Amino acid sequence: MSGFEGSYLGAIDRISPAAVMECKVCWTPYDPGQGDDFRQILPGTPFSALPEDWSCPNCSAPKNQFMVLSDPGSFMADRVARLVSDFEEIWHSRMRDVPLSNRSLHVEAAGFMLHEGRPLGVLVAPWFMNLILLPAEEEDWGALVAGAKEHVPFPSGSYEFIHNVRPAVGGYKACSLFSPMNDFSSQLQAVEVARAVMVALFDAENRADTDRAADIREAREAELAPPPAPEPNRRAIITAGIADG
Repeated sequence: MSGFEGSYLGAIDRISPAAVMECKVCWTPYDPGQGDDFRQILPGTPFSALPEDWSCPNCSAPKNQFMVLSDPGSFMADRVARLVSDFEEIWHSRMRDVPLSNRSLHVEAAGFMLHEGRPLGVLVAPWFMNLILLPAEEEDWGALVAGAKEHVPFPSGSYEFIHNVRPAVGGYKACSLFSPMNDFSSQLQAVEVARAVMVALFDAENRADTDRAADIREAREAELAPPPAPEPNRRAIITAGIADG
């Protein structure tokens, strides 16, 4: 077990979004893969993204009383950080003055988790929102052919990912969700939609061969209102982009 606690002693940058934290008072764990039903924290929410007033659901101990129990995604933190840094550079060097960019947004990784050993999450940027799949710790995707397409199955359906390779990131796979991003009014709204996408991705009720997709989308939009979440204009994980049900 690690000897550092929570986020208030300056050690939060040493843990990944997948880190499982444990209350040192009552030994109750916080697993980002499960979230916290008591406080309505969605699955996929890392410890670092919990509200400042969040406390242990069992004994009410504050966040600074939590220590690292395990961190299966320590390698993931580095890869996601490189991904964000690379697209921040693209934003500042090439996209800042492009009209289709939403200047109220910034580059942020949301909801990243390990899926079959590979980091999976959503990258929010001022000009797009993409579902991103990164290689596992022992994998090297540097030989991917940029522009090649692949269908990746999830409980909600099979989605089309496009291969890409960048010098700072290496190989990765991206599924387009929204582009452009002008319908989003704030970074908070965009990140909330991204996290809702991650939940819906693993919900089999959202498969294309059911009549639940529209209801799920409407429910998500209602939860985020006001303002309502925008309709996807290219590929939305909840209602479109499914290659086979």
